[in-house]
Amino acid sequence: MDNFLTFIAQPWSWFVSGLLIAVIMTALLFFGKSFGLSSNLRTVCSMAGAGKIDSFFNFDWKQQSWNLFFLSGAVMGGFISAKWLGTSDQMAISSATLKDLAELGISINAGLNPDTFFGAEALNFHGIMVLLIGGLLVGFGARWAGGCTSGHAISGIANLQIPSILAVIGFFIGGLIMTHLLLPFIV
Repeated sequence: MDNFLTFIAQPWSWFVSGLLIAVIMTALLFFGKSFGLSSNLRTVCSMAGAGKIDSFFNFDWKQQSWNLFFLSGAVMGGFISAKWLGTSDQMAISSATLKDLAELGISINAGLNPDTFFGAEALNFHGIMVLLIGGLLVGFGARWAGGCTSGHAISGIANLQIPSILAVIGFFIGGLIMTHLLLPFIV
């Protein structure tokens, strides 16, 4: 068991993930399924009875239960990895990124998330408003684009869907605008 944990906890090459994504996407295409994490929000709302309020949520959510299983596995996998498999020296932020963040007044203490946005110092009106407005914009954008980055970039592009290719281009443009034009004013 210790050998297995040592093997699985080591840093793996990027092509292992790429190969696994290709295998999963091939299986999803074969079974006529499409992948996307934001669709789980619609499924959860349907399970809670939102279909009685709005027809958008009125569908057979049981057909999407595999996607909920995938989401649960991603959450559990992240927890297991952080708790038992990872060490702080295995994940690092590039020095160029740290320098760029420092120029904006954002410091990374020990983890991957800046305390400026995710630490105790962010529990003020400004920090809470940034998180709330950002969350609303992400949710609105995912709904307006007909899916999230994972759905469009992985599933949509694998299906050669033009709307997904355009959505991914829009995601990148939005990310660049946020990083280079808006973030300095938010911090």
